[in-house]
Amino acid sequence: MDLKGKNFLKLLDFSAEEIGCLIDLAAELKYKKKNGIPHTLCSGKNIALIFEKTSTRTRCSFEVAAHDLGMGVTYLDPAGSQIGKKESIADTARVLGRMFDGIEYRGYGQEIVEELAKYAGVPVWNGLTNEFHPTQILADFLTIKEHLGKLKGVNFVYMGDARYNMGNSLMVGCAKMGLNFTACAPESYFPDKALINTCKEIAAASGAELHFETDPVKATKNADVIYTDVWVSMGEPVEVWEERIKALSPYQVNEKIMANAKETAIFMHCLPAFHDHKTGVGKEMGEKFNMPAFEVTDGVFESPQSVVFDEAENRMHTIKAVMAATLG
Repeated sequence: MDLKGKNFLKLLDFSAEEIGCLIDLAAELKYKKKNGIPHTLCSGKNIALIFEKTSTRTRCSFEVAAHDLGMGVTYLDPAGSQIGKKESIADTARVLGRMFDGIEYRGYGQEIVEELAKYAGVPVWNGLTNEFHPTQILADFLTIKEHLGKLKGVNFVYMGDARYNMGNSLMVGCAKMGLNFTACAPESYFPDKALINTCKEIAAASGAELHFETDPVKATKNADVIYTDVWVSMGEPVEVWEERIKALSPYQVNEKIMANAKETAIFMHCLPAFHDHKTGVGKEMGEKFNMPAFEVTDGVFESPQSVVFDEAENRMHTIKAVMAATLG
């Protein structure tokens, strides 16, 4: 696998073989990390992290992974970058590309990270956009392989709003790697039809099945993986909470839903999760709408079936693999 110099913007740009190689490389680098084996594969290089949306897992994953690989890191927070404000995306890309060996972008439209990649002249990595979150899916698939021993043929169910980056990226990843993907939500919360059609073509070659179901009981029968995400994303106005809660409450991952899946099923969440009132937002909205939890109950989140913290750790190992592979 030779990915040196390649951007990592969305999984649609990669073959199943390439995605599999990145997951295998992540497992190898994880083994080395756990066993104290140095792996400074990118010694002397420097990367820039552009964060228009803040994050705990993504920032820490990129920074720790970069340090493990022997690289220097410069973090640009929303106030520290002039991208799109005083300086165009193209100009920012050409400036940073002269100084850094790789650039990560986490923010809004996919077109921003695509334009950065067009002009930077160095590998650009998508840390999250409104449309796609490819590094998360690599972490998810490494976690599934660790717990279930395979990807192909796994019955994967995504519960909740499937219109944005997580629903899109998981559907693409499953189609590429041969997992059977089910989006379970009201019809108005299904992924974009054009992307569904693209993924159906990919699935025809991989052997994956794609399903779109409004009934949570039917969707989760024989599930190997049940996955959810927050109902309201960062940056969305408070007003949407009421609308989402009304529409998505029947799709909460609770003990009844998990009991309907296979006994060996695992629960996954990309985090952060509103599973209790121990966060400011969780407490405020929980009290306002009289709900102890939102997309997942605390009982499921803290259960032995939950692998959310393995999944969070694997963000770092898979991001490390992406950087090592594309920087060479």
